Amino acid sequence: MQPVKVGLLGLGTVGGGTVSVLTRNADEIARRAGRGIQITLAAAKEYNADAIIGLDQIENITDDPFSVVDDPDVKIIIELIGGYSPAKELVLKAIENGKHVITANKALIAIHGNEIFKAAQEKGVIVAFEAAVAGGIPIIKAVREGLAANQIEWIAGIINGTGNFILTEMRDKGRDFEDVLNEAQSLGYAEADPTFDVEGIDAAHKLTILSSIAFGMPLQFDKTYIEGITKIEQQDVLYAEELGYRIKHVGISRKVDNGIEQRVHPTLIPERRLIANVDGVMNAVLIKSDAVGPTLYYGAGAGAEPTASAVVADIVDVVRALTTDPENRVPHLAFQHDALSDINILPIEEIETAYYLRMHAIDRPGVVADITKILGDSKISIEAILQKEPVGNASCIPVIFLTQCIKEKEMNTAIIKIEKLDAIDGKVTRIRMETFG
Repeated sequence: MQPVKVGLLGLGTVGGGTVSVLTRNADEIARRAGRGIQITLAAAKEYNADAIIGLDQIENITDDPFSVVDDPDVKIIIELIGGYSPAKELVLKAIENGKHVITANKALIAIHGNEIFKAAQEKGVIVAFEAAVAGGIPIIKAVREGLAANQIEWIAGIINGTGNFILTEMRDKGRDFEDVLNEAQSLGYAEADPTFDVEGIDAAHKLTILSSIAFGMPLQFDKTYIEGITKIEQQDVLYAEELGYRIKHVGISRKVDNGIEQRVHPTLIPERRLIANVDGVMNAVLIKSDAVGPTLYYGAGAGAEPTASAVVADIVDVVRALTTDPENRVPHLAFQHDALSDINILPIEEIETAYYLRMHAIDRPGVVADITKILGDSKISIEAILQKEPVGNASCIPVIFLTQCIKEKEMNTAIIKIEKLDAIDGKVTRIRMETFG
């Protein structure tokens, strides 16, 4: 049987890794796919030829990606350019030409996935995107296929390695956010513009995809609550540790009675939980399902070969399905196309969780009692109070409250009242808490 001809768009870190993995493991991959796989065309404006094993086996490398998607001999297009444009136009053109598509582009899928999947459904082609979430961890396949017997209750994921590296360094080495961010950039973990990583946008793209697959609904990135880690201070990391918690930047998707919670934000997690001990640039996704219970998926969330591992796995899946009737293929978002539901995504004000509150209060009798009264009047139960000693001649002391679960809108009202107390200096720092029990 003739090898399947593949066109590759992008020869950067992941594109180069994909060529190298396909070349190095060609025989093993062919045994699994049932036939050979050959990248015959590639498009890239810049690439490091010396760093890519197997580059010499590509017949033609061009700077025109549209010539690759228009080539009649190419059956599969791998999109590794990233971003929204021209990636979207290239993917839609490939689908229009009847080609299957594999992408690692989480932003493209999260924002334009509904349109792309609709076009693919109409043309009877596959769009595979395992590498778009958590790099080399096969989490899409696990949720979509491995947990198909289950009703998924919630997902919690550390799905951005840059943010996890920063928080780990702040905890382990007592460093400040800006200091660690600068190192992350120098090590290549963070871009020159780190906004997508540290403000939670990258994690929100990935969570949007996981949430849709878990709960059978269209992609709804615009309804995801997003909060970054730029306001996390060293003292919060230390106080959390003292109270038996660790701060992680987590994406949470949870099914509740009146809809779906879909949110990314810093979160206090009990230090005994496995997910709280995922450190450095590693990723992990914890899933609670009704039949199997909790399952944890851990591994490298980025990098050339870990991400290429997921890309190549998608190629193998597509090659296996080339002769399959489109109606009998695994659906893009796990549920059959006509069975997706427009489930309500809850605004952050309606979610219910526990909280860590830190405030600076004037060191005088009765202040803590005033704060406690406001919380009590708002029906917010207190789990723990940590009151620190004043430093030097400081007139204010840090006071930390851990609360039990309450709706966000109720907590917002209480915080406004606390901040109006004349004994409170500045704003209240609020970090949500989850036990993932």
